[in-house]
Amino acid sequence: MPEDTLPAQPGRWLWTCRAGFEPHLFEELAWAGASPRMLGEVLVESEKRPTEPPVFARTGIRVLASFPTDQTPEQLAEAIAARTAEAAPAGSLVLQAFLPDSPAGNRLADEADALLEAVRARLPADRLLEETWRAREASATLVELCVAPGVVMVGSVPAREALSLAPGGRQRMRRSGDSPSRAAMKLEEALVSLPFEPGRGEVCVDLGAAPGGWTQRLVARGARVIAVDPAKLMPELARQPRVEHVQESAFSYAPEEPADWLFCDMAWRPLEVAQLLAKWGRRGWATHLVANIKLPIKDKNPILVRVRHILTQDGGWQGLTMRQLYHDRDEVTVTAHRGL
Repeated sequence: MPEDTLPAQPGRWLWTCRAGFEPHLFEELAWAGASPRMLGEVLVESEKRPTEPPVFARTGIRVLASFPTDQTPEQLAEAIAARTAEAAPAGSLVLQAFLPDSPAGNRLADEADALLEAVRARLPADRLLEETWRAREASATLVELCVAPGVVMVGSVPAREALSLAPGGRQRMRRSGDSPSRAAMKLEEALVSLPFEPGRGEVCVDLGAAPGGWTQRLVARGARVIAVDPAKLMPELARQPRVEHVQESAFSYAPEEPADWLFCDMAWRPLEVAQLLAKWGRRGWATHLVANIKLPIKDKNPILVRVRHILTQDGGWQGLTMRQLYHDRDEVTVTAHRGL
C-alpha cells in the first residue's frame, strides 16, 4: 500500500472498495487482465473495465484528470469544471463528490463539500440533473470527484453503466426503530439496485429468517412471507397475518408451491448455501433471488468463482449480479432471476 495516495492516470479506471478489501479487488482486476495498480487505502486503478463488474468494487469511474491539492480552491474548481465540460460537452450531468472510506479520507468531508459546490457553480445550471434517481432514464453522465489526501481525481461513467448512483457507492440506508437487526439495511440496499422489488401480495420465502429483519421489510412492502428458521421470530412479527413461520431447517424445507421471490441471509458456509440456492433455481421454486453469501477468511475470490458456477450452471439462475454492498461486511450480495 502506498504511503501517500497516488494520482490516477487519465483514461484508466478508478475503483473504490471497503477498507481491508483492496487486495481482493486488486486480485479480481488482475484475473480479468485489467493491469491494476494500488493507489492508496480503498482505491485501486485499472487499465480497463472488466466485462464482469468487480465484486468488491463499490463504484468505478473512467478517470478524466487528477489534480494536486496544493492549488487554491478557486484554481482547483476552475480546472475541474473545465475538464468536465471538455469530457462531457452535451447532455445532463450528475455531479457528486466522495471520499475514500478510510479514516484519512473521511476527515476531508468539509473540503469535499466546498469543492463540489465551487465546481457546480462553474457549470451550466441547466445541465445539472438534481434528481440523481432519474440519471439512468435521462441517459445522464455521472461525474464524480474523488477527494483523497493530497489529490483530487475526477472521472465519469454513463449513469446506465454505473455500479451505483450513490457518491462513491456508499448507499447508506436508514435503520427503522423497530428493526430487529441491522440486516434490514442490507436488504434495503440490495433492492435499490434492482429495477423492481417485491410487491403487494407477492409470495416471498425468507430462508434463515430469524429474528426477522428481512421478513419485516418484506411485509412492510405488502408481500406475504414464508419465514423459514428453527429459531423464533420476534413476537410482533410472528403475529403478522401475512407471515407464515415454518420452524425447520432451510436445507430440508420444500415449498408447497413456487414463490415469487427467494431471500436468504444465513450465516453458513458459502458453498453449501450456494448449493441450496441452486436447488431452488433448478427445481423452479422461485422466480427472483436475493441472497447474501458469507465470505471465508482466505481464498475469497476462488470461492466466489465456485459460487457463481454453482448458481448459474447447476442452478440455472440468470442475470446474476454479485456485489459487496456498502452495508455488507464479510459477505457479498447476489441477485438473479429465472425465466423472465
